[in-house]
Amino acid sequence: MKTVTLNKMIDKLGLKNLIPEVETDGIEIHSAEINRPALQLSGYFEHFACERVQIIGYVEYSYLKSLDANAKMENYERFMSSNIPCVIYASRTEPDEEMLDLAKKYHKPLLYSERTTSSLMAEIIRWLNVELAPCISIHGVLVDVYGEGVLIMGESGIGKSEAALELLKRGHRLITDDVVEIHKVSDDTLVGTSPEITRHFIELRGIGIIDVKTLYGVESVKETQTIDMVIKLEEWDKDKEYDRLGLNEEYTEFLGNKVICHSIPIRPGRNLAIIVEAAAVNHRQKKMGYNAAQELYRRVQESINKNKR
Repeated sequence: MKTVTLNKMIDKLGLKNLIPEVETDGIEIHSAEINRPALQLSGYFEHFACERVQIIGYVEYSYLKSLDANAKMENYERFMSSNIPCVIYASRTEPDEEMLDLAKKYHKPLLYSERTTSSLMAEIIRWLNVELAPCISIHGVLVDVYGEGVLIMGESGIGKSEAALELLKRGHRLITDDVVEIHKVSDDTLVGTSPEITRHFIELRGIGIIDVKTLYGVESVKETQTIDMVIKLEEWDKDKEYDRLGLNEEYTEFLGNKVICHSIPIRPGRNLAIIVEAAAVNHRQKKMGYNAAQELYRRVQESINKNKR
């Protein structure tokens, strides 16, 4: 089971630790879901998802202020003594003295965010879904071309990095070179990112390692990108039949998700960057409802029918 550290979430979301003496080191989050503990704070602890991040918003805060002191302390005690990873106060609400004392007693981090509850919940769920998603690492290059995530694959030395470098010069953005970490964030969405150690670097045979962010600026790189299509580069084989119309789409599969895949034969004189750009724009056009291959087929059929008359 994948986990993410609480410290990483605190840094990523800009949360404030209200009790610095309570250590957050070693606390791990296992679930991408969150819990708003309104029912627990009112005394109902059946089906309590204590393993989730707990968020207290303005509604819970207002309700707690109306509770009898004895009832509140009893519910606080049961809540804070459970196996919760942390409690986050949203919408500029803050814990009362009783909650602070129990947090120190049970060593439970109390965190604070100025964001509204709904906004904070959405951001935490989105981030945790990516961090805790099933993940594999593959050999390839991932680039953002006109907003489409294009995963370029092929044998070592075939020209993936060179194609990515040309795309960068044409204004597109690099996500990762050589190793692509693919996260399955939903049944429809794959997100690619780079290992921390190789982020923003490209290897060019004969030159070595170059730092894309330093050479081309921050606008040339991106940390994550959905994977919308795959381009497989392969050596030209004169005996092989290549698709020239594109009526039948091919797919490749990662973590159970299918992604449209194009096999591009490589031979001297072919400009890979322009081919990748054209493939990305054509894919985007198909998503918007227009398929050039189907339009050509329709015109040919109309011409044939006219000639038969």
